[in-house]
Amino acid sequence: MTNHPSTLPGVALSLSKGPLSERTRWVVVTAFAIAMAWVEAASVFYIRALVDRIEPYQANPLPIDGALGHVELWREAATLAMIAAVAVLAPLDSARGASSESRRAGRTWRRRAGYAALAFGVWDIFYYVFLHLISGWPRTLLDWDILFLLPLPWWGPVLAPASIALVMILWGTLATQSDEATGTRWTWALASVGAVLALGVFMIDAWRALPDGRDAVLQVLPATFNWPLFWVAWLLMASPVLHRMAFLRTRDVRPR
Repeated sequence: MTNHPSTLPGVALSLSKGPLSERTRWVVVTAFAIAMAWVEAASVFYIRALVDRIEPYQANPLPIDGALGHVELWREAATLAMIAAVAVLAPLDSARGASSESRRAGRTWRRRAGYAALAFGVWDIFYYVFLHLISGWPRTLLDWDILFLLPLPWWGPVLAPASIALVMILWGTLATQSDEATGTRWTWALASVGAVLALGVFMIDAWRALPDGRDAVLQVLPATFNWPLFWVAWLLMASPVLHRMAFLRTRDVRPR
């Protein structure tokens, strides 16, 4: 039995017409990230159910010694590899009408990074949506979670990574759907500082426990989250997006 071409999904039809438009690529990457989020949520649910830690914020939050601990670390590394693959697979013809090799390379790099940021942001938000549907957790955006284990455990309320994911989605969309730069050197310098600050906020408790050894790090249970410093870091990370949106608004209201 064969399918008539008119019954195929729109994305499949566009594949037969040659290179995908950037809008279609955006849809494909978003769909991939949502599907990946379901797989991630299901995997985390299996692991947390196995160690009786559906809600991670409790005594002995990381009972994953031995083989399970190694599996979890490699699972996280594999997730990053999948997101990186999205960027690497971005077509080289994305730099439409580039006037020089340097501009073409810059646009290609920007789009690849944009699709990686888009995939990461969509994956992160839908991961929590699906985990809530599967397990009932998180109950609120202020529930604590272990966000990552590499290189040290990252702790923070769900709202924190979700807000960063929104910035990544916005920047990824701007970077992939426009031929113009999405930031200047100074905005990217600010964003880099913000990323370092955010990592520090997430890992500060594990870092303080590091001198006491690996077991102490795994037993860390943060009592407070430095929201003021985090929001400063968030604003710094959002600098390229805010700069680009301000530019677009200025251009739209400029007299013609």
